Amino acid sequence: MKRPAIGPAIGPVIGVDEAGRGPLAGPVVAAAVVLCAPIPAGLADSKTLVPARRAELDLLIRANCRWAVAVVEPEEIDRLNIFMATMEAMTRCVGELCAALGDGPQEVLIDGNLTPHGRCSGWRWPARPIVGGDATEPCISAASIIAKEWRDRLMIEAARAYPAYGWESNKGYGTARHREALRLYGPSPLHRRSFAPVAQATLL
Repeated sequence: MKRPAIGPAIGPVIGVDEAGRGPLAGPVVAAAVVLCAPIPAGLADSKTLVPARRAELDLLIRANCRWAVAVVEPEEIDRLNIFMATMEAMTRCVGELCAALGDGPQEVLIDGNLTPHGRCSGWRWPARPIVGGDATEPCISAASIIAKEWRDRLMIEAARAYPAYGWESNKGYGTARHREALRLYGPSPLHRRSFAPVAQATLL
């Protein structure tokens, strides 16, 4: 997916959030954002935005702010576990953004109560976790929007190859339709085999 040229940043504070920790299928995606001037209006937790508005903000953020995305695929999720895969995705996207910036950030603000510090060998930046940060810190809100929209696009594309599971609507989460398809057809290559419902489906 082609990215726009990176624009001028207003400060060395990076917001980070992820999408896709809970689904049974598909990757976990993390985004890192440095907001630019003017800060897009209406930033909020991606889960609270209607899809059309979230898509608009995603385009606006990616056109005007500095950002990076990292995708950790199901095979790596199964190898690392979902928590460590999320930490790794965060580390990769911050590393990519810092390389583009040409300098380290003053601080990385991360949604949640934990950071990759001391968990991922590649993490080397000052970080502060903020519970509910996707609703209170604009740079984290922006990251949550990019991560959510990026992952949704990946799952809609994957649904074309594996139409039985309904990923175009459930995005890999364990809905009734998704679980029934697992029962009938078994896991696809994009399923997380370390997740209990998927592991159980392989035994049917």
